[in-house]
Amino acid sequence: MPSFELGESIPPDTAHAVSVSLPTWKSNVGYEEGEDWVVSRMTTGYPRFYVHKTITGLAEDIVAQHGQSGFSGMLFPTVRSARRCQQFIQARVDPQIVSRITVLDFGLDLTKKPAAILCELSPTISAVLYPTDAQSAAKQYWQHTGDGVSSRRAEFCHGLFREGLLVPKTAAPDGNGAGTARPFRGPRRYTRPGSFDGVPAKANSTTQSIEPDAGKNVTEAQESSRFLEERFGRNLDMSLVERAKSAIRRRIVGAVAGDVDTAGNDVHEMVHNTRGLKNLREDDIYLFPCGMNAIFNAHQALLAARTPAKSISFGFPYVDTLKILQKFGPGCVFYGHGSDDDMDEIEKSLRAGERFLALFCEFPGNPLLKCPDLVRIRRLADEFDFALVIDETIGTFANVNVLPVADIVVSSLTKIFSGDSNVMGGCAILNPEGRYYGDLKQAMAANFEDTYWPEDVLFMERNSRDFSMRIDRINTNAEAICETLRADPTVKDVFYPKYNPSKCHYDSFRVPKGGYGGLLSIVFHQKTQAQAFYDAMDIAKGPSLGTNFTLCSPYVLLAHYQELPWAEKFGVDPYLVRVSVGLEDTAALQQTFNAALQAARGSS
Repeated sequence: MPSFELGESIPPDTAHAVSVSLPTWKSNVGYEEGEDWVVSRMTTGYPRFYVHKTITGLAEDIVAQHGQSGFSGMLFPTVRSARRCQQFIQARVDPQIVSRITVLDFGLDLTKKPAAILCELSPTISAVLYPTDAQSAAKQYWQHTGDGVSSRRAEFCHGLFREGLLVPKTAAPDGNGAGTARPFRGPRRYTRPGSFDGVPAKANSTTQSIEPDAGKNVTEAQESSRFLEERFGRNLDMSLVERAKSAIRRRIVGAVAGDVDTAGNDVHEMVHNTRGLKNLREDDIYLFPCGMNAIFNAHQALLAARTPAKSISFGFPYVDTLKILQKFGPGCVFYGHGSDDDMDEIEKSLRAGERFLALFCEFPGNPLLKCPDLVRIRRLADEFDFALVIDETIGTFANVNVLPVADIVVSSLTKIFSGDSNVMGGCAILNPEGRYYGDLKQAMAANFEDTYWPEDVLFMERNSRDFSMRIDRINTNAEAICETLRADPTVKDVFYPKYNPSKCHYDSFRVPKGGYGGLLSIVFHQKTQAQAFYDAMDIAKGPSLGTNFTLCSPYVLLAHYQELPWAEKFGVDPYLVRVSVGLEDTAALQQTFNAALQAARGSS
């Protein structure tokens, strides 16, 4: 098993890694406390919680040239998303500084006659500039919404900015602050010839470039880091990005529908779902730069499509889903246990006349892996006219199919769909048979911005080609590890869909040959046992899940450090250890877990 130094990227030597090594319990506490011995050694972090150094570097240069002393900046892909952040900050800061929070939109300087490929690319960056006192509110927006730029976009745009090719615009693209991202068709200079789904790249696809010296230094740095990051043969002609997006969407349809080619090759019109859903099409799937951005935009679409009202957050959710519902729009009612009693309370309030926009839930939940009664929820949604939004990230398309009972299914593609922990992504799927489908399509047509940076798209497409095969092995490994854990006397509980009382709900939506996923959570009898187990685990340890390698974290500590007593009220133990099981040899994994369990026994 690999070992990782404190602060090292996971995977190692990966410029745009999604996780970071926090190898001891103490280092996780140090990270949450902002202690220098941890933070100063971090080369990266989970992108919505840790702003990547390529992003901060560009933001600092923009502030230095166009801002004021004592100011900071947050970067977004479009002026519309930047203005949402601006309004969020302004609502939460001292009124005396509201007017000082501004948006600066950047585009190509056409007077310098940039190469045609750059004009076609039309890279954009919008910066929110604010006094540093407003940093907390800015960071909240960044974390909750997932609207911020990706590190690859920032890396590319920084090169243009340094060369004077990316400059402030005099006005927003449409004159009213609602900019739109344009399709990416390059840059071919940064790629080598390749093929996509068996289609050869054009012979001259790598001969075009930007001006001779534009971005030279940053390009060399990119190519150096990319040599380490990419596997041989993974480079693609960037001009094929639209086909890559289509392949990702088709791959998702293939997983959900079950009767199309999941490799995305030569798939004809997808009009029938053998799992009970008809008329699901590629254009019912919307891609986003991360999973939380898919949830944020699903909520925004519902607010636009229906009369705004409070939503329901049902079951203990991923932290930022609840924050989105609480902070954007009319608010929400939280039922954190996700129990039958909670369902009874919801039904009682509905019959008393209370009305809701939507119910948001996870299937299964994170980190307790409980599954809500979707059949009952769907019945109530039909009777009382509210939408049902299901986050199936933990279950994954390959194991469960919840779209027939949902109005919108959201998922983080960053997780098992990608697996390589080097790119972010998310999606929202509209149920074409849902009662709000027409209104949601109109809302998405009016408001959806394609901000998924094309280099990220290409990584996601390549990573996801074998996801349905990977999940089979992960399912097998996770069940084996659960059996190892359940047999140990130091373990109080193992949370896993197969063993939870809500297994019947999971099984109702488990697809043929589907398993129970790769995520499990462990609670020990004593906190010292949890700490000893975590410290002794000879695997990657850091945030995220769904990686091809086994990844462990003290999840509750990381996600709810400032609200541990609150989380504990809903049965979420502060010393819970969450494990995302990977593709390793099963026997080797069991040996690793047994060694850590022995350390836990020795700590008692």
